Amino acid sequence: MVKVRKVRKGDLARVREVIESGFADYFERQLGSRPRQVFGGAQYVHHRWLMEPWGCFVAEENDTKIVGASIAITWGKVGIFGPVAVLTPYQNQKIAQSLLKASQGFFDENKVTLQGLATFYGNPKHLILYQKFGFKPKGLIAVTTRSLERREPTPPARPSRSAPQVRHLSSLKEAQKKAMLGRLRRITNRIYPGLDLAKEVEIVDSLALGDVLLLERERQVLGFAICHTPGTSEAPHGALYVKFLAVDPARRRPEYFAQLLGAAEEMAVGAGLQRIIAPVYTRYWRAYQTLLAAGYRIDMLLVRMKRGKKEDYEREDDFVLDDWR
Repeated sequence: MVKVRKVRKGDLARVREVIESGFADYFERQLGSRPRQVFGGAQYVHHRWLMEPWGCFVAEENDTKIVGASIAITWGKVGIFGPVAVLTPYQNQKIAQSLLKASQGFFDENKVTLQGLATFYGNPKHLILYQKFGFKPKGLIAVTTRSLERREPTPPARPSRSAPQVRHLSSLKEAQKKAMLGRLRRITNRIYPGLDLAKEVEIVDSLALGDVLLLERERQVLGFAICHTPGTSEAPHGALYVKFLAVDPARRRPEYFAQLLGAAEEMAVGAGLQRIIAPVYTRYWRAYQTLLAAGYRIDMLLVRMKRGKKEDYEREDDFVLDDWR
């Protein structure tokens, strides 16, 4: 008998194995060859469990063998589901549905108003599974990348009182970091009511998974970017990964988006990385077009699925990068 329960600390290594094995099998069926590292070294389990332990579930056979796993997190009032995987011999037994039900219970407990996920748009099986739970396909996610030429990091320019400047969250004192969370929350709340990235900011800072870039002018925060670097984060080997980026919708200017993106590229070069990964939901049309014009190329396409209130909240002129994988 297979039962679903919450993940315990001692499960983490096995949960990672199950998720990577499930995705490796999927890619082997699709591509004809098995990837050596299914996520290129990116990791999705340990820090997400630390961030949201009550949203992580396993499917266990006879109380001994973990055969499936799923991860769910909350960004304030927005619940993000995935990754989820079931070992190939145990598929088509409604185990994924049981994991989904557990995650939706977690979302209900946290009173999220919108649930979402990203999945492979070319797989009818995935789409039908999520549609059974009320998720609707909404639009494409373009995972874009750009190669970074070898160059010396640009030295910081002399600060101008009126020009926006980029600071790293890691350079702030602890009390300043706590105050900054409230300022970032005001930005995300203008994107979607109740959207809150505080947990993502805090886990990146506390575990040194990368850094958070802060675009400021005088005392105003104009935007921010949560960036992962390789190691134990969601960034694959050799790449900086932009987990989330937003320009304040009340101060929406393309040059602010370009400055944050440029700062992320400089951070990558300074860390000796060869490329940058910037996923973008194509309903943020200006952000998507700006990335392509800046030399980013589409590496992979996914579909975003949602259920809940204000499913189509995105404004095409907002400069936002938000990865729901």
